[in-house]
Amino acid sequence: MSSQTITADAAGIWKLGDLPVRRLGFGAMRLTGSAAFHLGTPSDRGRSIAVLRKAIDLGVNHIDTAAFYFSSLRSANELINSALAPYPDDLVIVTKVGPYRTWSGEWGTSARPEDLRAHVEENLRQLGRDHLDVVNLRRMPAYDSIAERFGALAELREAGLIRHLGISNVEPRHLAEAQAIAPVVCVQNRYALDRPDPATDELLRICGEQGIAFVPFYAVAGEGGERGATTAHDEEVRAVARAHGASPAQIRIAWTLHQGPHVLAIPGTGNPDHLVENVAAGAIRLTDGELDRLNAARRKAG
Repeated sequence: MSSQTITADAAGIWKLGDLPVRRLGFGAMRLTGSAAFHLGTPSDRGRSIAVLRKAIDLGVNHIDTAAFYFSSLRSANELINSALAPYPDDLVIVTKVGPYRTWSGEWGTSARPEDLRAHVEENLRQLGRDHLDVVNLRRMPAYDSIAERFGALAELREAGLIRHLGISNVEPRHLAEAQAIAPVVCVQNRYALDRPDPATDELLRICGEQGIAFVPFYAVAGEGGERGATTAHDEEVRAVARAHGASPAQIRIAWTLHQGPHVLAIPGTGNPDHLVENVAAGAIRLTDGELDRLNAARRKAG
């Protein structure tokens, strides 16, 4: 498919609370290097800045980031600030808190409730903002209930440091737990065509019923996870890609967007050509027959 003139408008619009965003967004984790965190080679700073500016030119107005997205030389938040400030009026920057990394890159103890204000303020400082549009609390394995931590973020929302709240890496019961404290505008979980997960399928359904955005991560990377996009595409994915003159990665993004009007895609890349392809995937319209083929392959993978 031709992707040269396709913009993020083709994917449609959803709202994070009162903030309208195009359903094809951008994940900032890949900006920092050839693999996430300290696993790969640090990126070229100029190229990463060019990718961010190109994303805005293509109509992307939803960027997902975190203060712990950094490699040995690059910080995603610093790149976003340098590339895009002063920020476009319609740009929505979503960050997440909970995990913690030391400056050497090692993972530290996840944030306690009393630590979260410092995590929020660090994102504010790095992004050069006086408030954060959306903050996701990422649940960590060290704890099950999210009530105390989400409650701490709700207090920061009341104080004006955060506009809207979301949650990540959760089950349906955690969504109910959070909603008893404050409104939830988005849920961010791992979700992909080749990764069947009945609990997350149920969460996606609940979000749709309640008008909450569902934002999958690693939708393109699949089992590659933080190391990068998978190349292990099922033959059904390859066949649908050939029918559309598209890449398998584009079909994975298109399938993600077809899971409901409330589903947002945030594919990340440090490659400007891949960025153009990712955004163009928002224009792919899969037929019912193609969705049936892909969904059957997904069930088989389980």
